[in-house]
Amino acid sequence: MQKITLPERPNWRDKAQELGFTFADMHGEPYWDESSAYQFTLRQIEDDIEDPSTELHDMCRQAAARIVASEELLTRLGIPAEHHDLVATSWQRGDPELYGRFDLAYDGTGPAKLLEYNADTPTSLYESASFQWSWLEDQIAAGVLRDDDDQFNRMHEALVERFAELFEPGTDLHFAAMGGNPEDYGTVEALGWAAREAELGAHYTDLDKIGLSAEGQFTDAEDRVIGILFKLYPWEDLLRDDYARHLAGAGCLMLEPAWKSVLSNKGLLPVLWEMFEGHPNLLPAFFEADAGPAMRGQGTGSAAFERAAATLQAGHVAKPLFSREGAALTIVEDGRVTDHSPEGDYGDQPRIVQAYAPLPEFEGFRPVVGSWMVGRACVGLGLREDRSRITQDLSRFKPHFIRD
Repeated sequence: MQKITLPERPNWRDKAQELGFTFADMHGEPYWDESSAYQFTLRQIEDDIEDPSTELHDMCRQAAARIVASEELLTRLGIPAEHHDLVATSWQRGDPELYGRFDLAYDGTGPAKLLEYNADTPTSLYESASFQWSWLEDQIAAGVLRDDDDQFNRMHEALVERFAELFEPGTDLHFAAMGGNPEDYGTVEALGWAAREAELGAHYTDLDKIGLSAEGQFTDAEDRVIGILFKLYPWEDLLRDDYARHLAGAGCLMLEPAWKSVLSNKGLLPVLWEMFEGHPNLLPAFFEADAGPAMRGQGTGSAAFERAAATLQAGHVAKPLFSREGAALTIVEDGRVTDHSPEGDYGDQPRIVQAYAPLPEFEGFRPVVGSWMVGRACVGLGLREDRSRITQDLSRFKPHFIRD
């Protein structure tokens, strides 16, 4: 894994505007940055990222089965009690999943370490699946990259196949996102594009324009009944929304399904560690309510905690159950807070503690590897980097390529 300085395409901003990638620059700062790219070997991709991500996904599904069967775990993960049955039934019924993204700490030598699983509403889909592929093609055509250079990226094709696997041709799907947010719209448009290629009907609607019919069904702005809905709206918010009381009776298949709420949740991490302690791609993780007293010297923790205590004391990260874009994270090393991100709306949530895995540093920037899952397969890679040790919403997106 190397960071390679490359010439930018002279017209890439014009191309971004033409393709609707209107958030390539945000708030006066570059978001898409092709002044350099990350280079991988095929072995690194296959052995250190693709195969482990596939295994991690299977482990997450095993964790989901355990969590939905436990009222105690559902409560610990912050699932409102009135919706425990909704979440559990979604899993028992086999409601299908569409996609997700693992965030990994990886320096090129492995093993990659799971930082968190964006299992419900991961963004950066368009730039990962489409715009970085066009970057690869253009740079090969320009002679900047070699003809045999490649990219770990079959995300669009996998989404088309997944939609075709789940739904009959002509089936109507609705895709909803917050109005006025270009990044969110880019994500749902990328999904809608794949659905249309799978011969499905794809209709966009703003989230705040979804209504309720007299029969209790969800409707769009044109009063069309919504039978299948992809919503770029996290389950932790939806389950606390007034609309949640209509979910069970609306007859609407939700993408992602309600059971994904237990995976897009930092509480997943201590459950995974309890189930698969010592797995090379996991970091020791515990609910702070369990680990906190022992870490403050106020008694001893569980046997599993005592086995990980030295690692956690050397460095750990405290994370709220539902924080997003790096909000409200605290890095503690040798008992001292060494970094903290703004809390936003997440400061009063229960937290987990996870062993600190420092991100590698390349020219002053620290990349996080995002490995994309479609269905149960790992199908692509996207990287975000930041000068900060905590990756946040304006961290830069970097393209990558494979060379052997």
